[in-house]
Amino acid sequence: MATTRINTTLSGSGVNPKKWTFSAWVKRGSLSDGGKFFAAYDGGNYYHDIKFSTEDRLVVYCHNNGNAGNLKTSRRFRDMSLWYHIVVNWDTAQSDQEDRCKVWVNNERITEWSSPTYPAQNVNGTINDGYVHTIGAGNTGSYGNYFIGCMSHVHFAGNQSYDPTTFGEVDATDGMWKIKPSPTVTYTENGFFLKMEDASNLDLDSSGQSRSFTTTGTLTATKDNPDNCLATFNPLFVDDGGAKTFTNGNTTVTETANSWTSAHSSLMATTGKYYCETKLVSFSGGSASYVGASSNHSIQSKTSVGSILGTDTGSVGYYASSGNVDKAGASASYGATWGAGNIIGTAIDLDNNFIYFSKDGVWQNSGDPTSGATGTGGVALPSGMTGEQFIGFSVSPNESVMAVNFGNGYFQTTAITSEGTNASKNGIFEYDVPAGYGALCTKQINS
Repeated sequence: MATTRINTTLSGSGVNPKKWTFSAWVKRGSLSDGGKFFAAYDGGNYYHDIKFSTEDRLVVYCHNNGNAGNLKTSRRFRDMSLWYHIVVNWDTAQSDQEDRCKVWVNNERITEWSSPTYPAQNVNGTINDGYVHTIGAGNTGSYGNYFIGCMSHVHFAGNQSYDPTTFGEVDATDGMWKIKPSPTVTYTENGFFLKMEDASNLDLDSSGQSRSFTTTGTLTATKDNPDNCLATFNPLFVDDGGAKTFTNGNTTVTETANSWTSAHSSLMATTGKYYCETKLVSFSGGSASYVGASSNHSIQSKTSVGSILGTDTGSVGYYASSGNVDKAGASASYGATWGAGNIIGTAIDLDNNFIYFSKDGVWQNSGDPTSGATGTGGVALPSGMTGEQFIGFSVSPNESVMAVNFGNGYFQTTAITSEGTNASKNGIFEYDVPAGYGALCTKQINS
């Protein structure tokens, strides 16, 4: 949500700031940022918030003219490839101090805290009282500590105590924790439910309370959601190359120090057919960028990530300056050169072990990603990318900015100009997705 927040002022009449339940699905887009995803502030010395700390721990903090409760998980939450379902049940009337603030993540109750301060019995907070409540940022005096990432199915139930099974359930097929489509929740006057699924009205209240919200900034609808997690870049992959920065929910990577580096997708697969699009936003020093794919083994051993895609048997790269494809340390003529503004499509067939590249919708080398075992116009994957290796999409920038559309339909913050066909329905892309292919996402992987 970057610099975007959603505000509403709750009623102070007949409320109970001692008791409430908050539930939300969140996907992190940045680490060590202290991002707050729910907060309330009375305009003075009282505030209450739920956030990730700069140590990437989950925190519930209540300040009531002093520390009235500070629970910080011992566990760190640094997985940027998945959605976390976070439920906080605040009820300070409980006699057992550990029951006054109960927290669950993906249906697992958190019981290990780092130097906890439990709220005193019957202490009031500012959440569920007559103050401004903020989703996606803190509001202690001035707005800040924005949550960078995605949110979905945000529930607030004042005066109610619920556990995660109210809002989620176990999938009968794969055993995964998922959204409960029709939860039974009593929202009362101060309650709300933001599904965030209507692209034209993302701050619509679906609780039946018709609560109005004020959104500051721009809410962006994504195909990425708790039921279908899309890939992004994974900043936790460390290489021996130059420093790089990730922005726009880890879909944009920048390297400006004239030192080769690589970035890799957060999701990987061993079978199936996947497609993404990369735009070279800007460059200096001569179109020094690669688009391609890497094996997890190569990434973890740093055999390719400290240099350039295609320098070992675990990666393949299509080079902007020459139009060549590099793999296993060898370079071969393949297609057209490309530069700023061009969109490079990458289709990887892990069932037949071929990779294909397109430039602005035209498949290079007369490639046909639907040709199966014949691999017409494709590049055969090297040995380090076969044999049930986990494979992900990769780029290698050098003095360049590269933005990838993993399926949300955006390059940086700009929506695609048109939408190509995609029979899989997994992902929105500028150009037609080859038949049988889809975004690198959990639904496509599971299919």
